[in-house]
Amino acid sequence: MLTVLESIKLSTEYLEKKGIESPRINAELLLADILSCKRLDLYLSFDRPLSDDEIIKYRGYLKRRGEFEPYQYIVGKVEFYGLPFEVNPSVLIPRPETEIIVEEIITEYKNAGPVHLLDIGTGSGNIAVSLACHLSEVKITATDISEISLKTAEHNASLNNVSGRINFVINDILKENNLNDRFDIIVSNPPYVSESDFNVLKPELKVYEPRHALTDNSDGLIYYRTISSKAGSLLNNKGKLFFEIGAGQSEKVRSILEENSFTGITTKEDYLHIERVISGELK
Repeated sequence: MLTVLESIKLSTEYLEKKGIESPRINAELLLADILSCKRLDLYLSFDRPLSDDEIIKYRGYLKRRGEFEPYQYIVGKVEFYGLPFEVNPSVLIPRPETEIIVEEIITEYKNAGPVHLLDIGTGSGNIAVSLACHLSEVKITATDISEISLKTAEHNASLNNVSGRINFVINDILKENNLNDRFDIIVSNPPYVSESDFNVLKPELKVYEPRHALTDNSDGLIYYRTISSKAGSLLNNKGKLFFEIGAGQSEKVRSILEENSFTGITTKEDYLHIERVISGELK
């Protein structure tokens, strides 16, 4: 029988030959999921033999990862802002940099009392659910163009015990606006990868994650223009709009916001010092 350490070594070599970045970390994370333990716990169990069933499951995981399927889809889950989320190929995998927009909203509205928030393009529900968990008086409407995505988001709301605080609505902001409410906050992490940049993305993104959640099939700015232009009919007086933005998009999105009567525009950098969040208040 193979031990934990022997399995990790062989798996690391396999993933390295397949061209997977950080092969050792990937090998360990996949095995930790199979053994229902934390990755660091593996280091206390190097001599533990794997059962036949565990080896078979591990080989299946490794084959999928070797074909560049994201680790998060293989295990079906990810942690975001300290909370558990289930993910599948119908939704974008939540990224650590998106936690910044959540943190910005929590910081600004933690003592604001009741507020009504609109999350456009909720995907897995990571932003909406995280805000519902940390802002006790927030009422949230979360929209997406995909019914499958909304079902995933609804499940994640239930998983984190906030399903009664979020209203999930199917809506394509580019085509329609079936939202009759007014909101104090709009937040969106829209598809901001341009078509030209999408064509050169890594396989994990280009092949496996939903295209409609990554790119607008244009210049990467369509959703910023549309949401900003429609914000006047959606936001209350002095309502605020928060966007996640891609690298190098800050000045262009700032101009879009200014053209649509937003003031007090600020940006926030991510952990790599890339401007990642931009926000403004409607005049």
